[in-house]
Amino acid sequence: MNPSTPSPLRILVVDDEAIVRESLASWFEEDGHQVKTAASGQEALILLKKEKWDLAFVDIKMPGMDGLELNRRIQELSPETTVIIMTAFASVETAVQALREGAHDYITKPFDPEHLSHVVRNTAAQHDLERENRELKEKLAETLSHPEILGTSPGIERVRKLIQTVGPTDTTVLITGESGTGKELVARGIHAASPRAFLPMVTVNCGALPEGILESELFGHERGAFTGAQYRHKGKFELAHKSTLFLDEIAEVSPKIQVELLRVLEEKKVTRLGGTQSIEADFRTIAATNKDLLMEVKAGNFREDLYYRLNVFHIELPPLRERREDIPLLAEAFAARLAASMNKPVPHFEPEAMKLLMSHDWPGNVRELTNAIERALVVHEGDIIRASDFPFIGQGNKAEGWGARSLAQVEKAHIQRVLEECDWNISQASRILEVDRTTVYNKMKLYGLKRS
Repeated sequence: MNPSTPSPLRILVVDDEAIVRESLASWFEEDGHQVKTAASGQEALILLKKEKWDLAFVDIKMPGMDGLELNRRIQELSPETTVIIMTAFASVETAVQALREGAHDYITKPFDPEHLSHVVRNTAAQHDLERENRELKEKLAETLSHPEILGTSPGIERVRKLIQTVGPTDTTVLITGESGTGKELVARGIHAASPRAFLPMVTVNCGALPEGILESELFGHERGAFTGAQYRHKGKFELAHKSTLFLDEIAEVSPKIQVELLRVLEEKKVTRLGGTQSIEADFRTIAATNKDLLMEVKAGNFREDLYYRLNVFHIELPPLRERREDIPLLAEAFAARLAASMNKPVPHFEPEAMKLLMSHDWPGNVRELTNAIERALVVHEGDIIRASDFPFIGQGNKAEGWGARSLAQVEKAHIQRVLEECDWNISQASRILEVDRTTVYNKMKLYGLKRS
């Protein structure tokens, strides 16, 4: 059979004849597809309830539940599964009935392997097209619903101008700023302003994955490249072809992957793990970090040549404490959006509440502000948000002297407060802090933080 298919499929073969099941499974697996078989309609239904299937080949004549009945059950249970009816008893009436009840096609025994390969390729191409349409719709919905970069402060106005300047180009961009300042939002703004915006931006959180998994995610792998690699997997470089690749937390990449990343960024070619073929990958690169990469270079943690390859155009995001004049606009916008998602009326802020928000230093930046307002919306009553709805802020600046504290002291206090609010749930805290679990554990060890 021709091994060339647009993409691998999950195929279910249902036939009471063992030779048919074995032959089809062998052919499809040679083409790189994942295949399971069932000897009856009842057995097939068990598999359909447990797993998702792209394509099902269903024999029309089987003891017990026949193929027509199984087809009807598949349409109810898994309408996204494409059904191909198989039969040795070709008849126009049966074919028409099967097609009317949702079957995609109708083939007769004995099978021609080349014809089957053609049927599967067409189905795979259709699934690829449907997936691309879904992604484009999601991209459009995301673009329409995604909040703008809000604020009128000089720092944010400068960021907007930089986005407008670099967006239409293909220049590599490095975005820096503290956690929670909105680096991914800026990356999406750059992508939306580029000629590549018609395709979805591909995002990789480099700090959230161990080295081996990150390498596979970036480069992809061939079937059998390592234990557990049962199928070919396209990496993020390939998926970002003609689009934008956003490498978040780039400072967390290991030295080994830094070398591989530099080569791909320079050559725009990638080789999957376990493969030998060099694949063209035309993508634009945007990287982001909350660390000082130049200091990381000097400390020997980050390659200097990779740093200069990424730092072609630099956008630094100001922390929220340096643009306090934007807090009222941000707070009202977040409150309106969150209230709508909670099916609550849009609240108003009493002057004392807004004054409290303006006075806080927000070590977690915009992300912390969003979380604070969400918590306040949960606990507040009526249509007014009061200062008393932010008790955790009231214990902050004045009582603890935030302004006079070192960065390490602020970080320690902020991490401890988030952990306490999450009831020391490390996974939840890592999501709020926008760092991986390992970083949270390391910070807890560094600062001696433990549940009392």
